[in-house]
Amino acid sequence: MSYDSVFKPGLFADQTILVTGGGSGIGRCVAHELAHLGAHLVLVGRKQDKLEKTCAEIIEDGGSASYRVCDIRDEDAVKAMIAAVIQERGRIHQLVNNAGGQFPAPLIGINQKGFETVVRTNLVGGFLVAREVFLQSMSKHGGSIVNMLADMWGGMPGMGHSGAARAGMENFTKTAAYEWGHAGVRVNAVAPGWIASSGMDTYPESMKNMIRNLKDHVPLQRIGSESEVAAAIVFLLSPGANFISGNTIRIDGAASQGTRAWTLGKAKNSEPYNGFHRAYLPDVLKDQE
Repeated sequence: MSYDSVFKPGLFADQTILVTGGGSGIGRCVAHELAHLGAHLVLVGRKQDKLEKTCAEIIEDGGSASYRVCDIRDEDAVKAMIAAVIQERGRIHQLVNNAGGQFPAPLIGINQKGFETVVRTNLVGGFLVAREVFLQSMSKHGGSIVNMLADMWGGMPGMGHSGAARAGMENFTKTAAYEWGHAGVRVNAVAPGWIASSGMDTYPESMKNMIRNLKDHVPLQRIGSESEVAAAIVFLLSPGANFISGNTIRIDGAASQGTRAWTLGKAKNSEPYNGFHRAYLPDVLKDQE
């Protein structure tokens, strides 16, 4: 069995695509789809065991992949990592700037170190990787970058550090699209809402009941799948999006729209797209099956 992509076979043949945070969650899913479509994937992250596992999965499924252990918050490490990838692969055709992380806390419960750590991971690290990919490869050859945001348009109560970082990344996306367009570089972003991903199992026990009830606040009355996020990323990387730059696609079932004063109707007719043959349901959602 292999990835069931809606995109044509060989779409990214002979391309090298770098995915940060590629060892788990959405990064793992999109890496599998891109490999299925012919790309060589370079997975980047801090945890070697996760990178090795995902890399082995891709190769077992007939794809091509390698990995680089790197802390994207370290400028010198990012410069060296990108240089090593280019030396090995020749160029980087596309970048999925997916890596990120946060922890739940109200603003008054976040100290300076915690706030800065999340901003460095979700904003500064993404900037460093994108800048180096541009300077060392895309400024000469063109390419496409997709940055990872989140649903932060109504603020992010309980995760204000991440909301601030994601809002900054949206502005960076627009600025980079404008400044780098002359080189044939497109920069876009995706903003997932509530997605059934392994990251849900990292939150504390106190949040599990809230996670199980998230679907009740989505007009489509369900949580999204990793495949639905991956499909949007793949589209933005594809030739079909060659005149799209500086934009953000919200993948949230319309949860970021409207007002809580409006009562949502009873769910019907919305089925998730699950193309990822190696996907698994987070433990926190298993009792809802």
